Amino acid sequence: MKTSKSINTKAMIYCAIFAALISVGALTRIPVPMIPFTLQFLFTNLAGIMLGPVYGAISVSIYVALGLMGLPVFASGGGLGYVFQPTFGYLLAFILGAFVAGKMTQKEGFRNFKGYLLASFTGLLIVYILGFIYYNLLAVFVLNINVDPGLLFLHAFLMPLPGDVVSCILGSMLAVRIPSIRRQISFNF
Repeated sequence: MKTSKSINTKAMIYCAIFAALISVGALTRIPVPMIPFTLQFLFTNLAGIMLGPVYGAISVSIYVALGLMGLPVFASGGGLGYVFQPTFGYLLAFILGAFVAGKMTQKEGFRNFKGYLLASFTGLLIVYILGFIYYNLLAVFVLNINVDPGLLFLHAFLMPLPGDVVSCILGSMLAVRIPSIRRQISFNF
């Protein structure tokens, strides 16, 4: 008997596929000067856009849970101790970013390149803001390190921004070209 809150088989498969894609994206390093660039945001963003807010957030949550359980799926490994990594806030923010991007693209006027791009940039802004706050709080209150906010802004925002803008554009182009997964899974949440 199927309840109204159950996830259907296709939805579970798509969530698992996107969790795997995010893992591969996190481990895919594109050589650029100064800062490592991965495809992690591309796939967390696509999860929200393609699967919708709930299933997108679930797929990113599965990825984060796998990393916290010790699987080396994060860009720098995995395990429960990763909570004390300065970049862990970005991982948590990916969940909310995927949810918001998915929520925005639920509206009919947003299911085009411009809508996907706006949703992508909104999700990216959420990731940057929450990641920045977590990084700063961890440095000051847990690690007792006085971090210069200007230097943190440079390393946590300005340097990765060009690559993430490219990810937003590429993700929006893919979302337009790939048939909507949303129509293939039922949204029971």
